[in-house]
Order: sequence, then C-alpha cells, then structure tokens
Amino acid sequence: MAGVFSTPRPAPGRRIPALAGAAVVVLALPVFLVGGFPIAGWAVAAVLWAAGEALGFWLGRIPTGADHLKKSGMVALAMSFRGIGVMVVLLAVTVADKGIGISAVVVYALAYSLTLGVSLVEYFGS
Repeated sequence: MAGVFSTPRPAPGRRIPALAGAAVVVLALPVFLVGGFPIAGWAVAAVLWAAGEALGFWLGRIPTGADHLKKSGMVALAMSFRGIGVMVVLLAVTVADKGIGISAVVVYALAYSLTLGVSLVEYFGS
C-alpha cells in the first residue's frame, strides 16, 4: 500500500474532471425544472462553477516549480482564495435566501466532488 502513495506520477489533466463536473451542473437543470427547486440556486452554482473552472484553467497555464517560485506562490494563494471565495458567496446567498443557498450548495458540492473523484482516479490510475 505504501508504494501507491510514494510512486511519482504526472499531474492529472484538467479537461476530463472539469467536463465531469460541468455535466453534473448541466444535468441538475432538468432536475431543478421538474422538481420545483429554485432555479436561482442552480444559476448561482452554475456561475460559481464556471468562474472557478475558468480561474483554475488560467492558473494552470502559469508556469510553476523551482524555477518560478514567485509564480508558484501566487498560484497557490489564488487557488486557496478560489475555494474561500466560493464558500463566502455560497454563505452570503444562503443567509439571504435559505432555499436558493442550499440548492446552490448541493449542486456545487456534487460537481466539485465528482471533479475531485475523477481527478483522483486519473492520478492513481496512471
């Protein structure tokens, strides 16, 4: 089991996990329409998802590593604030309207979880 975590692997691609998360967001729309859930919650989650992925793709293009220490620090800080920013927005929306906020949290959490799961499968499967 120790070999699984000590074997160096290339970082997984970003495209397939992002598409999997986007599929969750897209497939949630008919559920919201048919189920009578607040469409504004879906819209909040969709906008946050798209903005977070766009920021992630942009940050992924910045060179990092030992030769680019300043840029590596900036990317790490920006990725941290990406998550914090999403949490702050979702919290503010939930405080303003509980139904919209909770529905947005559920959609975003499902999309994020699938993205993380696909990334882990890609990483450990290679």
